[in-house]
Amino acid sequence: MPLATILKGALRSVLDYALPRRCPGCGAIVEADDAFCLSCWGGMRFLSEPCCARCGVPFDHDRGRDAACGPCLADPPPFDSARAVLAYGDVARKVALRLKYGKRIGLARLIARHMARRLPDFEALPLIMPVPLHRWRLWWRGFNQAALIADHLGRASGLAVDKHGLLRTRATQPLRGMHAGQRAKAVRGAFALAPGHQVKGRSVLLIDDVHTSGATAAARARVLKRGGASSVHLMCWARALPEGGEGID
Repeated sequence: MPLATILKGALRSVLDYALPRRCPGCGAIVEADDAFCLSCWGGMRFLSEPCCARCGVPFDHDRGRDAACGPCLADPPPFDSARAVLAYGDVARKVALRLKYGKRIGLARLIARHMARRLPDFEALPLIMPVPLHRWRLWWRGFNQAALIADHLGRASGLAVDKHGLLRTRATQPLRGMHAGQRAKAVRGAFALAPGHQVKGRSVLLIDDVHTSGATAAARARVLKRGGASSVHLMCWARALPEGGEGID
């Protein structure tokens, strides 16, 4: 066995002893990098088909490839599809918060790996664009978690990434507790295409960590569609599901 292989194995053993691998959800010691413990894994609800073709909310049975939920039929969102790896819950929330506020930037790779397995079939290869932060929030946090995820997803999928094409032109207040009209008003005019960044005729894949009300996703999609994007798709780590119903709120 080559000496380099022996030394690498010895170093890995020392690191595993000094810095054991931890579950991204609870911090318990696990056997592999980025692996969840059995308890956290059992508490995660992965989202897959069958679901609404537009907003991605899960269906209890298969309704056909292009079936949409009631709210999307009544008021179609401006984005063409929205998908998420997980339903928003305790484990999904902890991972998102540890990345965003705990500065555990290595979790961006974990999230991107799971996203890569959930990517829908596209008619044309999309351009990956992360959801932008307002400059003051970016300065305060030091990084844009969506941009980190987008970079890893681009490498995993081979898709092109444009991290600066979409701008957040003004800060917005938290949307929690607002009704649909208030949310739409709060985010109106908050996004814009950056000068020199073209999306005309392109399919765009927007990357975010958490999808909640859909108001900001709709605002970003409208900007991209006005800029000529042929389609806009949203991919997130986790999404909040409507209580006892279907569609985005």
